[in-house]
Amino acid sequence: MAHALRLAERGLYTTQPNPRVGCVIAHGDEVVGSGWHRRAGEPHAEVHALREAGERVRGATAYVTLEPCAHHGRTPPCADALVAAGVARVVVAAEDPFPQVAGRGIAKLRAAGMTVDAGLLRDEARELNVGFFSRLERGRPFVRLKLAMSLDGRTALANGESKWITGEAARADGHRWRARSSAILTGSGTVLADDPHLTVRLPVAEAFATPLRVVLDRDLRVPAHFHVMDATAPTLCIHDAQRAPPTVAPASVRHAGVLLDGNGRLDLNAVLALLARLEVNELHVEAGSRLGGALLVAGLVDELLLYVAPVLLGDLACPLLELPPLASMAERWRLAVVEQRQVGVDWRLRLRPQPARPWAVSPD
Repeated sequence: MAHALRLAERGLYTTQPNPRVGCVIAHGDEVVGSGWHRRAGEPHAEVHALREAGERVRGATAYVTLEPCAHHGRTPPCADALVAAGVARVVVAAEDPFPQVAGRGIAKLRAAGMTVDAGLLRDEARELNVGFFSRLERGRPFVRLKLAMSLDGRTALANGESKWITGEAARADGHRWRARSSAILTGSGTVLADDPHLTVRLPVAEAFATPLRVVLDRDLRVPAHFHVMDATAPTLCIHDAQRAPPTVAPASVRHAGVLLDGNGRLDLNAVLALLARLEVNELHVEAGSRLGGALLVAGLVDELLLYVAPVLLGDLACPLLELPPLASMAERWRLAVVEQRQVGVDWRLRLRPQPARPWAVSPD
C-alpha cells in the first residue's frame, strides 16, 4: 500500500478535481501491475494497473489507496473492471465519501465473492487527498493560508514594500503549493496594492492543472486591466450579492455574489461553500493580514504554510495577521507543527490550528 501511495502522489498536481489514487496488483511479494490516476477524465489507477498486469492479474491482490468507483462517470466503474479481471482480493486504504461510491464499490466487490479489507494506511491516504475529503465531508475546501514573514513577525515594510522577504528557493516552493491547489484566493486590497498574477510559474516540464484565481472583491473595485483579469488563468470574482456584476468582462472572468455577514463583509462561510460547489478541493490563500486574520478567527484555516526568512524588518512594519487582542495566555492560538524544513536560506513551517478538526488526520 505504501507503494500505491507513492504512485498516487505522482498525480499531485494534475488530477483536480478528482482525488489522487494509486493501485498496485501483486501475487505475494511480486508486483505484476501498477498505476495511478493521472488526470481527470482519463483512466483511473486500477485500469492502468490491470492493463500492466495482463493475464497475471487472476488470483492476485489489488492494493488501492481509495475505494474503487462503482458508477459510470467519465470512465466506467473500476469495481466492475476488478471483478471482470479475476482479482481475488482487494485491499482499500480509505473509503470514498463521494455519494455515488460511499461504500458501494466495496459492496459490489464483496457481492462478487472477493475478499475486501479496508483501512490499511487510511490516515496517509486521507492526508494525500485532504481537500477532496474536506469538500465532500464538510462541504468546503481544505484552506491553506500561505504566509511569509521576517524573524520579527513582519510581512512588509511600513510603506507596503514586501518584495522580497524570502529567497528564490522559497518562492519556487510556494509555486508548487499553488500548483497542487484547485484555486488560489486573495482579496481586492492585495490585488490593488500588488497587482499579482496569481498563476503557477514552474518549469515547463512540470505538468499541473491550472488553478482557478479567486478574488474577494465586495465592491467590484478591481479594474479589468489588472493581471488577475487577464487570460493566463480563469478568474472568479466574488462580490456583494446586492451588486450587479459588470455587463462586460473579460471572457476568462466570471462573477458570483454572496451575502454579507453581520460586519458588512463577504460571508466567508458562504464563499467556501460556493467554492466547494465548484469542486475546489484545496484552497491556497495568499492575502493580506486582514483577510488572513479573518479566516483564522472564523475557524476556516486548516493549515498555515509559513515561510520564515532570516531578516528583521523593524517595529513599524506590517504584522503577520490581524487578530483580536487576548485577555490571557490561556486564549493564545495553539498550532501543531506538521512539518518544518529548510528551503534555501529560509524555513518552511506547516502548522495546523489546535484542537484539530474531528474529521482531519492528526499531525502527531
